[in-house]
Amino acid sequence: MIKDILTVMWKESKGMLRHRGSRARFLVILLAPFLLTVIFPLKHGAAWVQGLDSIFIAVFFPITLVSITIPNSFAGERERKTLETLLASRLPDRAILFGKVAISVALAWGATLASIFVGLVIVNVAHWEGHLLLLTPTLFLADVIVSFLLATLAAGAGVLISLRSQTVQEAMQTLTAVVLLPPMLLGMLLTALSDQVREIAGNLKSEQILLMVVIFLAVIDLVVFFEMMTHFRRSRMYLD
Repeated sequence: MIKDILTVMWKESKGMLRHRGSRARFLVILLAPFLLTVIFPLKHGAAWVQGLDSIFIAVFFPITLVSITIPNSFAGERERKTLETLLASRLPDRAILFGKVAISVALAWGATLASIFVGLVIVNVAHWEGHLLLLTPTLFLADVIVSFLLATLAAGAGVLISLRSQTVQEAMQTLTAVVLLPPMLLGMLLTALSDQVREIAGNLKSEQILLMVVIFLAVIDLVVFFEMMTHFRRSRMYLD
């Protein structure tokens, strides 16, 4: 099973950026977060490791990167006329699904953590105070865990959308709306209810808030993955 998943990951890594325009979009979307890892540390100094700048990267970077790679998973195969070949292979259904999800998650999560690391290097070089400036343990755990869960969630949702889409462009547009609209609406809601949110947050420790967020995201991840495995049927794909 693991060998089959690695086989799918290798195949995906070679093909995900072959779609017309994918490389350009990937580089453009990579540029913005990496600029943030330079500009914010230079501007904020020691406050960068104490505030929520890294959380911003951990939330939006994995989502945006996955939204570029995962739409190609099945819609890309359909466009290239290679879907039937994939379905006719000896690879188990779960190996195909998990392999396609894993490569997108690995790229997005790895790039996110690399961005945060670059930010730490820059803030220490530009604002050296005789000792290392590091993220607090809670903030570090939040960056690592939340970015992974969000990348996984976006990848699972992306596969569900890609299974139903006829083109990569269609899958990408739908996924972008699905994964970016809820955080935007949530941000607007939190801004409108900022006083109440501060009051509630003030009564909780940061570790408690992190735990609630992790549990919430993990539950949604499980639901999405269950739906993904339920909807992927080779017989249905052949008919489509």
